[in-house]
Amino acid sequence: MDDSKAGPIKNMPLGLDAAIEEEYASQSKLLQEFTSIPNIDKAWIFKSDDGIGSQAMFSISQPNLLANKRRKSILSTHISKESSKLFVVRNPENESPSHFEIWGPSQLEKEFHIPQSVHGSVYTDGWFEGVSWNSDETLIAYVAEEPSPSKPTFNDHGYKKGGSTDKDCCSWKGQGDWEEDWGETYAGKRQPALFVINLNSGEVRAVKGIKKSLSIGQVVWAPSTTGVHQYLVFVGWSSETRKLGIKYCYNRPCGLYAVRAPLYESEANELELKDSSTEDVPVFNLTQNISSAFLPKFSPDGKFLVFLSARSSVDSGAHSATDSLHRIDWSTDVKLWTSAKIVDVIPVVMCAEDGCFPGLYCSGFLSNPWLSDGCTMIISSFWRSSQVILSVNVLSGEVLRISPSDSSFSWNVLTLDGDNIVAVSSSPVDVPQIKYGCVVEKATKSAAWSWLDVSSPIFKCSEKVRSLLSSLQFSIMKIPVKDVSGSLTEGASKPFEAIFVSSNSKKSDDCDPLIVFLHGGPHTVSLSNFSKSLAFLSSTGYNLLIVNYRGSLGFGEEALQSLPGKIGHQDVNDVLTAIDHVIDKGLASPLKITVLGGSHGGFLTTHLIGQVPDKFVAAAVRNPACNLALMVGTTDIPDWCYVEACGSSGKNIFTEAPPADYLTLFHSKSPISHLSKVKTPTIFLLGAQDLRVPVSNGLQYARALREKGVEVKVIMFPDDVHSIERPQSDFESFLNIGVWFSKYCK
Repeated sequence: MDDSKAGPIKNMPLGLDAAIEEEYASQSKLLQEFTSIPNIDKAWIFKSDDGIGSQAMFSISQPNLLANKRRKSILSTHISKESSKLFVVRNPENESPSHFEIWGPSQLEKEFHIPQSVHGSVYTDGWFEGVSWNSDETLIAYVAEEPSPSKPTFNDHGYKKGGSTDKDCCSWKGQGDWEEDWGETYAGKRQPALFVINLNSGEVRAVKGIKKSLSIGQVVWAPSTTGVHQYLVFVGWSSETRKLGIKYCYNRPCGLYAVRAPLYESEANELELKDSSTEDVPVFNLTQNISSAFLPKFSPDGKFLVFLSARSSVDSGAHSATDSLHRIDWSTDVKLWTSAKIVDVIPVVMCAEDGCFPGLYCSGFLSNPWLSDGCTMIISSFWRSSQVILSVNVLSGEVLRISPSDSSFSWNVLTLDGDNIVAVSSSPVDVPQIKYGCVVEKATKSAAWSWLDVSSPIFKCSEKVRSLLSSLQFSIMKIPVKDVSGSLTEGASKPFEAIFVSSNSKKSDDCDPLIVFLHGGPHTVSLSNFSKSLAFLSSTGYNLLIVNYRGSLGFGEEALQSLPGKIGHQDVNDVLTAIDHVIDKGLASPLKITVLGGSHGGFLTTHLIGQVPDKFVAAAVRNPACNLALMVGTTDIPDWCYVEACGSSGKNIFTEAPPADYLTLFHSKSPISHLSKVKTPTIFLLGAQDLRVPVSNGLQYARALREKGVEVKVIMFPDDVHSIERPQSDFESFLNIGVWFSKYCK
């Protein structure tokens, strides 16, 4: 047969038919419009040259899908009615030097290149990360990877004595001893160490005297002392044996330490000091009596040191829990530091009355969080299902909610402009808006704040996205706990919450299909802020039920600690209770329910499709924990399996070699124990580099479902870790979730 005139054969992507391909094209176009909305990562305030107003400078990031990177840029805007400098770090992607830049308000002032022989990449991870200027802005202390250790060299004669620093085509470097790292997202990262650069000479020195077993982070300069030396305060995490995963895990013991800063030549000459390279440099442990201390901040007058503590997390073993805030009165006499009293500013809140402060849940401080009185900090904290802005008087302990108490939006402080606040506010159906906060009634005990909109092009979105979002509404629902027993604490008996997103113009009596979204952790929280991914899903015709089951952050310590030992039961029942709540209110159809979760949210999702196999028409999981008996031997946080399966006693039971009875317990608590009942078509999105819930967990479960004839789709992202957040991977992930749900419930 002559087919020379036949048209070209259209190649379909694997697994797609024409209808599904059309759905891909339609949804991907919409998802791109949501993806293009930028994020604000950081903000700074500069005084205008005329001294009248202020310029806000925002660090903006936006996914670049083609390059598979985040495009970063700086945008400035006039805000209203202190001059500072920026320290810009450009880490190398290979063995090139690190590149430092010092910027003033309008120009580059200095730049330095630091070779790999001095240190590796600077830590910019938001946890070990620490950059601090001294008082006269001549020195910067920072945290970077220690230099690469020497490795054995081999050539065609065998081992080469003395090694080699030169690149030699006739030899190669061996691997040397393997060193533990801090797990998820830190694979291949060397030990964080402390360095100081002199901005006049460009000389970099390592800080001496710190034990190798301490990983360093969050450095700040201490106020001047009575001696000749300057001192640095830093956070130290001890790791005598194994380093357990630290990302998202605040249960790793840590403390505050002080160490002498290195002297530079001019200083040494003035003081007529001899070479002190062999001198024993003392390191002071400032917080010996508390199991967790981090995020150190000195008051503007240097009279006290404030820090955050996750001791409730460390002491219970839960990976995250309710924070506490503490103060140390700072002495200029270094001999008094180790005996200084630790004062509780905000204790751990066990159970709050309705509408009252539920406890401190703070992920970070501003570089300068202080108002002009020198004792009031402005911080962001979770308050049930929202994020709010608080003022905290660290002398009296008074805590005030200063973002609007009648707002269900989430608020996050970006920077301070004197006694005014630059913040961002958003909701599940409202793109972020920059806000400017001013005190309007200073004389009253509880000062009232006024919040003004700041005109800014940062969060521009397309007319289509704006129109779709305007057709949506959200509310935060209180869900009563079912079957309250006498064994429950008061906090665990109180209602939990769910965020419900729906259309604001119901066209018929039929309900839109429902997506139940479940956060991971389990001790994290889904906030009432804007999420591009969830806004995309709700804009394609779904209602969202975003459940903050008991065990979530933001609801007090008793509610949080009610979950360890009961995973797979209490959290599952809370999700089912929330679903029944919206069905009973006529907001959801029991015939069109899907479920989506990642990590522990994936654990819950796979539990739900096994425990109630007829309830969900489709499911989607991202790096799910499906089999704790398998996970405990492969994860970077095996202690998590013990604590969540056994309760707080699991912290002391934990061993690297679990006995058979514990493996049996882990299996019984896992979704895989209910696998035989599963019918729900399920899509798996897996990161091949995940160290938290290694890919074997999701693959084992997916393969077992296929074996029993359940429809399964697996997408593997070869270069992604637990969060699957590389731009292309995040895009493809949520596009496939949208198409998968559309296939089964529309």
